[in-house]
Amino acid sequence: MSKKALLALVVAVVVPLAFYMMANRYSVPMPGRFYPDSVVTRMQDGKAMTDTIWHRVRNVDLQNQLGAAVSLDSLHGKVIVADFFFSHCASICPTLMRNIKRLQDGLKLKDDTRMIDTTFVQFLSFSVDPVRDSAPVLKKYADHYGVNSDVWWLLTGPKKTIYDFALNELKLGLQDSVSVDSNFVHTDYVTLLDKDRVIRGYYHGTDTAALAKLADDIVFIMLERDKNKKSTLFDELKPLAIPIIVILLGTVVTVVYFSRKRKDDPFEGA
Repeated sequence: MSKKALLALVVAVVVPLAFYMMANRYSVPMPGRFYPDSVVTRMQDGKAMTDTIWHRVRNVDLQNQLGAAVSLDSLHGKVIVADFFFSHCASICPTLMRNIKRLQDGLKLKDDTRMIDTTFVQFLSFSVDPVRDSAPVLKKYADHYGVNSDVWWLLTGPKKTIYDFALNELKLGLQDSVSVDSNFVHTDYVTLLDKDRVIRGYYHGTDTAALAKLADDIVFIMLERDKNKKSTLFDELKPLAIPIIVILLGTVVTVVYFSRKRKDDPFEGA
């Protein structure tokens, strides 16, 4: 095996591991948090410490495209990607839906072949015209765009509930360059919420570069260490131990084998 090939194998092991450890242990470069509700001061080891209490999006109860009653509270521990649309929209909504569909597929949320469920992200698309967008209408719309109902809900319900959520909880009116009309919310903004339902980012859903950033931020948030749980370097490495050992042993065996074969081959180097 050439030195270049050996280097490539080492890089294939070390780089992903280093990326994982840096992101998980040192929270770099994690997306920020939005909207502090309050600041709490406490004493620790004789020093005054401050903790920011971030705005936590409240629960909302609605109906999805399957006609099932659903809520944010049922999504405990999941990262949430939220957007707003309406089924008869002919401007930004089709592009928005297609882009989120690419996210749905690209993140490989469910791997049935290995019998593991990695559906850690839930996509929520809220209809801003819920009077016309009944559950059957949303189901037809979802089928048209290839929506996987396991990880992506199209939501309908009382208009006031949806608009209060968009304006007062996700605070979309504070983000748009043009103020959002409280009578008809029409924006391509996609909002990212972490597992604690804290807002972590806003992204233009019709912009492919912004959606690529969203995909990266989803992964970063999933690697983020829970500050309320103690963790050690060993605990972080433990899930990766077996594949890392197998790869490293395989690399060593391969290098040794080809090195010996070279020495035994009388025509090597001729």
